[in-house]
Amino acid sequence: MNKPREDSPAYLEKKRFFDSLMTVYGRKTVLEALQDSATYIYRLHLAKSNKPAGIIDEIIELAKLKGAEIIFHERQALSRISKNAAQDQGVAADLQLRGYQFYDEFIAHNRQKKYTLLALDGVQNPQNLGMIIRSACAGNIDGILLPQKGNAQIDPLVIKASAGTVFRAPLLRCSDLKEALKDFQQEGTTVCVLSSHATVELKKFSPAASCIYVLGNESEGVSTDIEKLSDEKVCIPMNNGVESLNVAVTAALIAFR
Repeated sequence: MNKPREDSPAYLEKKRFFDSLMTVYGRKTVLEALQDSATYIYRLHLAKSNKPAGIIDEIIELAKLKGAEIIFHERQALSRISKNAAQDQGVAADLQLRGYQFYDEFIAHNRQKKYTLLALDGVQNPQNLGMIIRSACAGNIDGILLPQKGNAQIDPLVIKASAGTVFRAPLLRCSDLKEALKDFQQEGTTVCVLSSHATVELKKFSPAASCIYVLGNESEGVSTDIEKLSDEKVCIPMNNGVESLNVAVTAALIAFR
């Protein structure tokens, strides 16, 4: 049987589907994901070496109820799937989440709307990422622009810090943050960075159009390229000699402003 050409609609559609999957690992993490009604599981991966355990049986039963393909692997093969042999506990799952999509899909479906997004530029701490996701879900944020490289990856620590909201969070994937922000700007979206040198305060900033607030690295802040690209800069006034806030706290302030 001939494989579809790499530029054919069938190939591109298939590639897009597999790119939209999120792989999570660890017994408790996978179980919690399967218990969430927002998740669709495509494949459940199990190590052949797993010893009998009640949680494994429960995971398998839930995966079957959701119509997942269940595959048993040698331990080394499973480690390649999870990318974390030390913590996967012989279990991984490929999930397709309700809010997990490519940013260009979001643009196509929201051209007539005014939206507010967060963009993450080098957020490295998994707990910060999880808390940002949780605040965005709870607050007035329509999506989180999450580059595939340069930030913490979705792992059990992120999932725990997010209190499970990662399974229904509006996560917008992109390969390159700078290029994605340029595409949003072409649609009339304002790109705003937080800067201690800005003269406009966050609480007084009221963009007329859709807006993306860029959150930078925990120690270095927003990268130079992204800061140069931005349309606006705003600040959060500090008292008592405090220089800055934790990035997750900043995200919460934006989400509930």
